[in-house]
Amino acid sequence: MNFSQSFIPTLREVPADAVISSHRLMFRAGLLRKLGNGLFAYLPLGLRSFKKVERIIREEMDAAGFLEIKPTVVVPGELWKESGRWDSMGESLLKVKNRLDADFVVSPTAEEAVTGIVRDELSSYRQLPLLLYQINTKYRDEIRPRYGVMRGREFVMKDAYSFHADDESLDKTYEDMGRAYRRIFKRCGLSVIPVKADSGAMGGSGSEEFMVESGIGDNTLLLCGGNRSQSCAYAANVEKAECRDDFVPCPSPGEAALLAAHTPPIEKIDTPQVKTIDALCAFMGSDAKQFIKALVYRAVNVEPAAGAEGPVVPEAFYAVCIRGDMEVSEAKLASRLRASEVSLASQADTERLCGAPLGFIGPVGLTSLPVIADASVTAIHDGVTGALEKDVHYKHVAYGRDFKAQMVTDVREVKAGDGCPLCAAELYTKKGNELGHIFKLGKKYTTSMNASYLDENGKSHIPTMGCYGIGLDRTMASVIEEHHDDDGIIWPVTIAPYQAIIVPIKYEGAMKTEADKLCQYLEAAGIEVLLDDRDERPGVKFKDADLLGIPYRVVIGDKNLAGDTPKVEIKRRREKEARLVELDKAAEELTSNIMADFAGLNG
Repeated sequence: MNFSQSFIPTLREVPADAVISSHRLMFRAGLLRKLGNGLFAYLPLGLRSFKKVERIIREEMDAAGFLEIKPTVVVPGELWKESGRWDSMGESLLKVKNRLDADFVVSPTAEEAVTGIVRDELSSYRQLPLLLYQINTKYRDEIRPRYGVMRGREFVMKDAYSFHADDESLDKTYEDMGRAYRRIFKRCGLSVIPVKADSGAMGGSGSEEFMVESGIGDNTLLLCGGNRSQSCAYAANVEKAECRDDFVPCPSPGEAALLAAHTPPIEKIDTPQVKTIDALCAFMGSDAKQFIKALVYRAVNVEPAAGAEGPVVPEAFYAVCIRGDMEVSEAKLASRLRASEVSLASQADTERLCGAPLGFIGPVGLTSLPVIADASVTAIHDGVTGALEKDVHYKHVAYGRDFKAQMVTDVREVKAGDGCPLCAAELYTKKGNELGHIFKLGKKYTTSMNASYLDENGKSHIPTMGCYGIGLDRTMASVIEEHHDDDGIIWPVTIAPYQAIIVPIKYEGAMKTEADKLCQYLEAAGIEVLLDDRDERPGVKFKDADLLGIPYRVVIGDKNLAGDTPKVEIKRRREKEARLVELDKAAEELTSNIMADFAGLNG
């Protein structure tokens, strides 16, 4: 391809709203342009790289035995009402009506569409496992899209879905997909961190995210700080992370009551204007580990318990108790409650529901709200908590004797310095962006949408599901985040828009002749070449070659062509220095190096 015949509108200035490297460089290199807030159009150079990411994903999905389909982007709202997510997905779900006033959804994900297709065709156990995937456009009505295609409103996802007769079959496919994802990201030149994750609104029992480290990451990762060669390699999203407890939780309220038998009777104490844990510690000369912190949370779109039937509850309130030195993980809490989201209740709602102001809420005598207790609370047998009266607390509070919880679960937010749950080494944090996510969905969608099959005895069963997603736009942007310098992008050869760029100092005379010949030879060998035939200064061409990030640059000038042994200058984009190579050996050497780079990433 000749540069003059392409459409590569490079920019010297950084767009004002571009704050991360991939956003800046994708605009400056002419890979994409903005159409609206969170909406981007790929230009020819960007689309070439995007299609290569897509091809790698497609090859690995095909190799794993998945079959490609293409559902529609606009999906009947009835399918989403069947699954229950018409309400539970919240405002991120773009709902539209057609001229007949029928409801539709612009798909943010494809569980409903694919399950709807499969249930109409699935009849026998002989059809299982059924492995399907799609690569399709999605839309999520993000409140604040940012960072270019890293967090846009419209994007392209690879979604794969598997349907199984039993959990053993699902487990095998889940592991196969984990290995396929590692190959995909390796071929794209990405260093990923697989972490345990929360399934969120997707539901399901098992979940693993594939993260890339990023200073502007939306996710906080907890990683084991032990010696990786001698210790574990524990890694989890903060929404899922666990840690080594410094307490022994009680298995049941009855056992907690027995342990509290020698605790003095509960007693009210005056605590004027003492509203915070720190103030309580100072007031009582005690440790935060002895306090039971109670917070009121508002949950939105709460689904019925697993296996139960019933409507989605639009709004519900809960009192959540946790040890005084800990914080509640809202993601864990939302997952435990099967809510689309949770947030702290307003001061007005808290006072209305509990009859006491903030700072004096406690579980003892609280009957207006269900109580959710973190496991840490069950180990407190002589604690302090709010007394549901202004300026009053209880002391000598014991779980199981003085109050009980409707649910005891882990809602603790794990932090750096906590002990690894596997080896007790200290955990540390990194910021990361999610590129891919694999789920064991179980029967959440097949049950709600009435998908079934007959076994060998003619008995009806509900299939269990897996779901496996990768964001193509975010993967491409993450490659740039990991592979760039001050001058521009440094593409891995597997997804570079072109593998080589030929830059004649002037596209005329012998330089033109040799540039054309070298281009033809390389293209015949299967190398993708961009020939910079523009009437520009050499410095402009070199700057653009670095900005575009093409892996190999070949400079052809009169000075090096002169003499008995004509030479050209070859430079790897990722290396500082160029070197002279004999002209008649240049094509062979370039081809050899590029093929070796491919082998290194694809091996």
